[in-house]
Amino acid sequence: MPDRSRIPRLISTFNTYIHNTSSHLAAETPVNNATRLGLTEAESKQWAELAAEWQPLYLLYSDKNLSRTVAIKEKLLQIIAKTVEFDRKNHFLDRIAASVQFNVEDAGVFRINKGMMGKKNHSIPQSSISEQVSVTLQPLGGGMIRVKSYGISSLRAGIPRNADCVQFLYRVGKTSPTSAEEPGLSKDLSSKAIFILSLGADCSGNNLYIYFRWFNTRHPKLAGPWSSLNITAIL
Repeated sequence: MPDRSRIPRLISTFNTYIHNTSSHLAAETPVNNATRLGLTEAESKQWAELAAEWQPLYLLYSDKNLSRTVAIKEKLLQIIAKTVEFDRKNHFLDRIAASVQFNVEDAGVFRINKGMMGKKNHSIPQSSISEQVSVTLQPLGGGMIRVKSYGISSLRAGIPRNADCVQFLYRVGKTSPTSAEEPGLSKDLSSKAIFILSLGADCSGNNLYIYFRWFNTRHPKLAGPWSSLNITAIL
């Protein structure tokens, strides 16, 4: 079965992917592709470090007779897992796709046209998202909160049409923000309507103050209105 993930999970396919993407980000002068796409220097450096860590191990893996071992294979699979986790935490590929400088070459190199974003956006939405987000927040302990996101008129959690994620602004502490426009709030997003927000065990005993809105990473101007303030204790 072909590997249709944005980030390939097969060792042979990932080898081509990590080499091509790291080379693509570093290419072009005086402004390289990473900068053109809005990535930070630290992010592009970490991606390059994953590629550098991969290369010598893959050379060993390629020699089936002398140096391919179970240990080498496991290390390669760990690098793939680290790359997937890096993308998940930093929304790396979503932000590349959302860049105003994103082009057909970028889509091919990063396999973004084969991911979920490509499947959800066959046509360009024309109207802004009008529906607000309704949520349930469940503290789980250890600084983790389970979030379920709904449309106001929906009985089931889910991302509505014209959006591809839920975006949120939040603060941890004892002081409530006055509005979603208040400076200094942390910002993140989730491509899933049900997800775990991990704030860290050191946040236990504080409150989470959080706003939500439906968001489209490829068409940010279509973003929906911010919800009212949601508050929950952090266990």
